[in-house]
Amino acid sequence: MTAVQGSAGDERVAVVGAGQMGNGIAHVFAQSGFPVTMIDVSTDALARGRSTIEKNLDRQLKKGSIDAAARDATLGRVSTSPDLGAAGDAALVVEAATENVELKFRIFGDLDRLCAPAAILASNTSSISITEIGARTKRPEQVVGMHFMNPVPVMQLVEVIRGLATSDATTATVLDLSRRLGKTPVEVNDYPGFVANRILMPMINEAVYCVMEGVGTPEAIDTVMKLGMNHPMGPLTLADLIGLDTCLSIMEVLHEGLGEKYRPCPLLRTYVEAGRLGRKSGRGFYEY
Repeated sequence: MTAVQGSAGDERVAVVGAGQMGNGIAHVFAQSGFPVTMIDVSTDALARGRSTIEKNLDRQLKKGSIDAAARDATLGRVSTSPDLGAAGDAALVVEAATENVELKFRIFGDLDRLCAPAAILASNTSSISITEIGARTKRPEQVVGMHFMNPVPVMQLVEVIRGLATSDATTATVLDLSRRLGKTPVEVNDYPGFVANRILMPMINEAVYCVMEGVGTPEAIDTVMKLGMNHPMGPLTLADLIGLDTCLSIMEVLHEGLGEKYRPCPLLRTYVEAGRLGRKSGRGFYEY
């Protein structure tokens, strides 16, 4: 029997990580009727994550997309915990921790031990192999990629990534669940960067090369892509939103898995080493 079936109110979800992606994922599950436990080792991160959910719900209320009762009900479905054991009764766990291979391997090993045998373990990873993550568990057939786009409450796409061992039943359950969140899921296979970041990150990397080589200013490069290619935001603005450290991590996975043409731009590495990570640090290609 596959987990996560029946009415949303009976299906507990756990989200590991309360950062930008984690709190967004918790938000959309709670808004769709699922009781959600948001887990993070940092109680400060949990408080910030819950505050972000409140602010985003208030924004939806002001726009008229939800009413006050729906806002309050959504918040009422979100609980927090600094203990990974709080995922023990979840039918689905979505890991949204930092894009670090060893950290994700450790989390999935722990989740496999702590969670019910029928639970599905999903990762929001941007690029790390679902097959390798699944191999750290005794349930690789129930390990799947569930890659949400940022900002999660707004963006429609969910990349559903099948590892080598991911079962048809697990994939079908997660595709269905994504639709119940009001998202559009797309099933893809487990290659470095999957589809979204295999195409997006080299574009961002090339934009960084254009800055490094003096081809144009960040403003000029972003304007060309917005007005010339009809992108909603330029690649350097998007890189700052994603986080330059995350962009670098994804490029390193692509470089290792797919070869030399995916080598990260030296300027991207320099900015990360300098602590210029984008919006979250106050400075990247732009100042915030």
